[in-house]
Amino acid sequence: MDLSAIALQEVQQAETQLEAAATRLASYGAASSDGISPDTIDLSAEVVALLSAKQQALVNLQTLKTAGEISKTLIDVMA
Repeated sequence: MDLSAIALQEVQQAETQLEAAATRLASYGAASSDGISPDTIDLSAEVVALLSAKQQALVNLQTLKTAGEISKTLIDVMA
């Protein structure tokens, strides 16, 4: 399987996780339409989720960069 495709898929997964955690944090303390406050969330768990998603994205972006460099080197060697 293509290294770039795998890394890109992982970056997209990290983005999804980041958006989900951000949405949960943004809704913290907000009252629902009936005025009842929703269940509280574990702020420390959400911060860990945000940091984990960020790290996952950064690692996979570096993998994409490395895959590009490998491809460039291969093209240079073959030329």
